Amino acid sequence: MVLKGSVGSQGIDVPQSRIRIRHVARIIAVTNQKGGVGKTTTSVNLTTGIAACGKKVLLIDMDPQSNATTGFGITQKKNLSTYEFLLDLCKAEDVIISSSIPNLSLMPSSMNLAAFEMEVAEEKEREFFLRRRFSAMEEAGMSYDYVIIDCPPSLGLLTINALSLAQAVLVPLQCEYYALEGLTHLIKTVESVKRGWHSSLEIEGIVLTMYDKRNKLTDLVEEDVRQCLGDKVYSTVIPRNVRLSEAPSFGQPALIYDTGCSGSKAYINLAREMMQKHGTL
Repeated sequence: MVLKGSVGSQGIDVPQSRIRIRHVARIIAVTNQKGGVGKTTTSVNLTTGIAACGKKVLLIDMDPQSNATTGFGITQKKNLSTYEFLLDLCKAEDVIISSSIPNLSLMPSSMNLAAFEMEVAEEKEREFFLRRRFSAMEEAGMSYDYVIIDCPPSLGLLTINALSLAQAVLVPLQCEYYALEGLTHLIKTVESVKRGWHSSLEIEGIVLTMYDKRNKLTDLVEEDVRQCLGDKVYSTVIPRNVRLSEAPSFGQPALIYDTGCSGSKAYINLAREMMQKHGTL
């Protein structure tokens, strides 16, 4: 089992102009075009872990499925969402919600976001909608230590918007063979974005999810990924854990639902490892 190289172009329509933005936070896009790898679980519990360490965090839900939003017990009925924010129909302070967790705020998503790509299809520089709106948010004085963007399970326009803003990409990787093929594709996309208009974008890291040491394939995937990507792979791994799966149905991060379970402990360790890497812990 060999992870292929990371060169190549995805044929993304790259705009010529560049939009400058002052990064006052560490902005990380959590993405993987393959569904069911623990992307939203990672977004929800990582932000909770960072907030628990005393850092001010904003979670932007860019997925029309809104799983990160409902994962905090928030239902989208009358609330404004990322959709209105992207289209400049509201101000950031009108859409951002303070969660029940100290230091953690959420920009909720809604099903309306599914229409975003079609609605802006004729717009120029449509890859920069989120970047422009975030820049205005910073100028208004809203600041965070970390901004985590939960992306949809695709490499479409919503994800490209997230990548145009983010400083780095965190990739949850399920320990199975097909996940390696998806990782290769994602790395190529990141390289295309870097070459096109965001040269400072980097791979924040790979976090192995649904980790089961009893499964021989887990060992093979871990060995392959660590050999190819070295220290880009986090030491912390996220185990298969039923409490991680149960928590969303109660509208709570696993770190709140069951602080002592193996999944919660792993995400606390991941948050600490990330902050130590950035020198913020």
